Amino acid sequence: METVTPYNNNDSKKDQVAQMFNNIAYRYDFLNSLLSLGIHKGWRRKCVQLISEKNPKNLLDVATGTADFAIECMKLNPTSVIGIDISEGMMKFGREKIEKLNLHHKISLQYGDAETCDLPSNSIDAITVGFGVRNFQNLEKGLQNMNRILKPGGQICILEFSTPRKFPMKQFYKFHFKYITPTLGKLFSKDSSAYTYLPESIKVFPDNERFIEILEKTGYCKATFQSVSFGLAAIYLAEKK
Repeated sequence: METVTPYNNNDSKKDQVAQMFNNIAYRYDFLNSLLSLGIHKGWRRKCVQLISEKNPKNLLDVATGTADFAIECMKLNPTSVIGIDISEGMMKFGREKIEKLNLHHKISLQYGDAETCDLPSNSIDAITVGFGVRNFQNLEKGLQNMNRILKPGGQICILEFSTPRKFPMKQFYKFHFKYITPTLGKLFSKDSSAYTYLPESIKVFPDNERFIEILEKTGYCKATFQSVSFGLAAIYLAEKK
């Protein structure tokens, strides 16, 4: 898998990604809604519906960012949700949301990443990852460690961008990410690298069937995916053996 980084300097991908999200944190939610026209909210709702069938009580939200996925998981009436992220800047805004919604007794955010998270083995009922696996320093290592943390039979639900294959979404996608996304990103976030990194990282990500193969290789079973919004993103669902 080809490695793409935001700034193309000598820092690790992890450090570059953390810097990028710290830089754009103050505009992240605004730009996310603007660029996606709000449809990402429906994608997260679908993910939560999928994992609701097993009634998970202890959840981990990896790459939690501003905590939207963790907050959406409150619909499951969980005992606890732990959100981890490598960007303190993003979590600052996430904690503000959690406090405002009076959810601090259920949701806790802490620094961490999928590869090195040291939660106990077999301790979590379900793991969610929203738009985060593309940014892992080591994709397989991160998936393996999350598998370790899951209880047997526990589920992982990953929401990630994909590359549309069919007309007209394929053409719209190329135009949007070549012209609209970088322009709006530079205009509103003042960090043009972040919004040129986005399409490049999607382009090299092994999506759909290729990602299913990686999930199975890293110890998961019953791995499936479903495309959403004509292939703009995909939802991956798998279980720990």
